[in-house]
Amino acid sequence: MTETPAALRTMISPGRYVQGRGALQSLGANVAKLGNRPVVLADDIVRELTETTITKSFGEAGLPVVFERFNGVPTAAESRRVAEVLREQGADAIVGVGGGAPIDTAKAAGDDTGLPTVSVPTVASTDAPCSALSVVYTAEGAFEAYRFYDRNPALVLVDTQLAANAPARFLVAGIGDALATWIEARAVEQSNAATMAGGQATGAGRALAKLSWDILWESALPAVHAVQSNLVTPAVEAVVEANTLLSGLGFESGGLAAAHAVHDGLTAVEHTHGLAHGQKVNIGSITQLILEGRPTAEINDFVEFTTRVGLPTTLTEVGLAGAEDSVLRTVAEAATDPAETIHNLPFPVTVTEVVDALKAVEVTGRAVRADKGLPEPVAHQH
Repeated sequence: MTETPAALRTMISPGRYVQGRGALQSLGANVAKLGNRPVVLADDIVRELTETTITKSFGEAGLPVVFERFNGVPTAAESRRVAEVLREQGADAIVGVGGGAPIDTAKAAGDDTGLPTVSVPTVASTDAPCSALSVVYTAEGAFEAYRFYDRNPALVLVDTQLAANAPARFLVAGIGDALATWIEARAVEQSNAATMAGGQATGAGRALAKLSWDILWESALPAVHAVQSNLVTPAVEAVVEANTLLSGLGFESGGLAAAHAVHDGLTAVEHTHGLAHGQKVNIGSITQLILEGRPTAEINDFVEFTTRVGLPTTLTEVGLAGAEDSVLRTVAEAATDPAETIHNLPFPVTVTEVVDALKAVEVTGRAVRADKGLPEPVAHQH
């Protein structure tokens, strides 16, 4: 019997990454390297935004234009439906256009059919586009499972003008998702736990996670201000890359820990529905920093910075103002499920400890706001 080496280190990444203003115009030329009969998955709003450019780009590359409507939630049933459409169309590639939900569904359908997947995020709101996994949700919007694939997308293409034209809250959410990358990779390094790539972390994965963090502390605020006026500046380019590529590679090959587990827990209660992935992840990041017993100054700096960026830093802002202990225990129980990444922390964590850390998020967030003269938190209405 052959033993599996215990310390294999793994780094995975998309086949090609393309980013810049007007990048969507080159989609056809890039997709033509992968197939001759692509299907484009997008919801109605994204199709309206992109169809003219995609049609022209595909035409110049000699590709047919076939759009399939994404139905809104990345459920297992939706990915099976899209896979059947690919078979009926005789497709040889799938292009997911929009946010994380259609892209995750495109990856799942591509895996079901053995076709190469192309990610075309129109917002820089998550690090999903680059990864070899999808987050599967229930029809009601609760986290169900991670689904892992043997390969990453063949192509990730990001038009930064599209990202800048989107409401700034999308970029803000992406910053929340990406800031967690280093917080979690640092913990995984301490525990030597497995990453989402299926091995131990590489130095490259950790370095990219840290680079994402450094860029965001330097450029997040000016990038958000620029996007509020639909401008593409060097800060916007840097933050889009940090949110999409660096965080994508960093979380997958650097590892996840408590921040994303707490996000998953928050999806288990209806109070948080309607919030973006990165908004809930930011609550998870603060929760992890508290669980780790990080220095007070470090926690307070993170809370102040992410408040200024526009991310939620209190339970009030994610719909849990005055929530009963039973609600917080539901969150904590989901976050500490045996399959969850919270167990990648270098110490064991109990449900009660997570509940107390969540309560401390509210106390800390309010204290920092009061100390720094920042506005009171506004309650999220689900």
